[in-house]
Amino acid sequence: MPTTARRVAQLSQLRADRAERVEVDGEKILLVRDGETVHAYAADCPHAGGPLEEGALCNGRIICPWHKASFDAATGDLLEPPALFALDRYPVTVDGDAVMVTPQKLAQPVTGAKSREPHYVVIGAGAAGAAACATLRECGFAGRVTLIGEEAHAPYDRTALSKFVPSFEMTPADVPPLLAPEWLEQNGIERIVAKVARLDVPARTIHFESGDPLTYDTALLATGGVPKLPDIPGCELGGVHVLRSLDDAAALIDALGDDASETQVAILGSSFIGLETASALRKHGTQVTVISPDKVPFAKQFGERAGAMFRALHESNGVVFHLEAKVASLEGEEGNVHQVMLESGEHVAADVVLLGTGVSPATGFVEGLPLQKDGGVIVNAGMQAAPGLYAAGDIAVFPLHENQEPLRVEHWRVAQQHARIAAQNMCGARNRYNGVPFFWTYHYGKRFEYLGHANEWDEIVVDGELERQQFVALYLKDGMVAAVLACEREADTARLIDAMAQGLSHAQALAMLADETCAAR
Repeated sequence: MPTTARRVAQLSQLRADRAERVEVDGEKILLVRDGETVHAYAADCPHAGGPLEEGALCNGRIICPWHKASFDAATGDLLEPPALFALDRYPVTVDGDAVMVTPQKLAQPVTGAKSREPHYVVIGAGAAGAAACATLRECGFAGRVTLIGEEAHAPYDRTALSKFVPSFEMTPADVPPLLAPEWLEQNGIERIVAKVARLDVPARTIHFESGDPLTYDTALLATGGVPKLPDIPGCELGGVHVLRSLDDAAALIDALGDDASETQVAILGSSFIGLETASALRKHGTQVTVISPDKVPFAKQFGERAGAMFRALHESNGVVFHLEAKVASLEGEEGNVHQVMLESGEHVAADVVLLGTGVSPATGFVEGLPLQKDGGVIVNAGMQAAPGLYAAGDIAVFPLHENQEPLRVEHWRVAQQHARIAAQNMCGARNRYNGVPFFWTYHYGKRFEYLGHANEWDEIVVDGELERQQFVALYLKDGMVAAVLACEREADTARLIDAMAQGLSHAQALAMLADETCAAR
């Protein structure tokens, strides 16, 4: 039964530089003005429900405030992850000054497998693997698609494992999938749950630890990282954990016991995983000690002042730090860890130890392809590693900027950016990576955003109050913004990430922060 159009706004009252949210018959709708035309889309980002009207409307792009997914303002089509799908659209007409919307979503196209050939394989069922599958079907690829992963779980939002599961805000079973089971079925994505023993790149053949080999026409390698296990006596003891998978998260929760406030946790390493988990554990009173050889947490990524702010934030919430400290051994009783011995002779009581000591590229099974010393896969700007093979995510060594050395960036959203470009090129495009890296880290209810990538900088300019976690910090190199760290300034970062893609000077950035528009470009 058709739904009647409703008058929802006046055209004369809609701004061209800002989207507006309305609600009609329970449908949350975003209105975007384009001259004398208005478009109507779902108002919440399909990734995690971010309120799109609180982000930015810049240069024909709708940018989510939370995780910086972006969409074409004229069509709702997806431009940048972490969202994997276009915005739902609603019929809209303009009658004089009246904007009329029918609160019934228009059908989204579905592309299923119509042929067994060609056969595309995605090796790795994480963020990049999910993004690749979605993009292949979005691009109209109607051949066979096989998604291979070691975990029985379909691709899921791995970022929740350190941010929300250890705080009990989310159970491991509630971690959201990236691709709904019905989408996988409707779009004809075959899944294989198995461990790859050998990838013969020249022969385009995958050998599993058990079962028959699988041949392919083109593959995307997106296997991510495996936790680095430090060479420390006692790492084999019970109660020693890593946090990379859903099963790891479930094991960590089980180890905390019935009364987490009585558990003593030692975290080795002041990594993002380590400190996010520390924040989550403190939410229910777990005693947390962080042991790290670093002098200041995150100083390499953000500089010493910002690193000191993170340390102070954690200490004010009860975390104890042992910095510039090295672990000699983990000591146990009856097979379970009970303390961490430091080289200084100090000991730290611990019922549970979390190894937050980084990851290495999961590429040990790759044959017939030269790898870097750390296992990284060298790709060109189109994410191609060899004929018939692309690579994305933590394993990919890629050119972030022209005339600079290729590098690996271990960010969840970058993996999805890589995968979209790779999948588009697998479908015949000739796209190059020219995106802006982005990640967010979560500590004590505060969301810190990092845009761009800066190994070095000439100056850090802070707008706002860094120590109170209300700021935008500009990392400047040769007068240009190389990176941005921010907290509680999500609309600003939505505008900045759009501008950084074309190059953003210090003066332009300050102008954008002052006038709250995208016009400074």
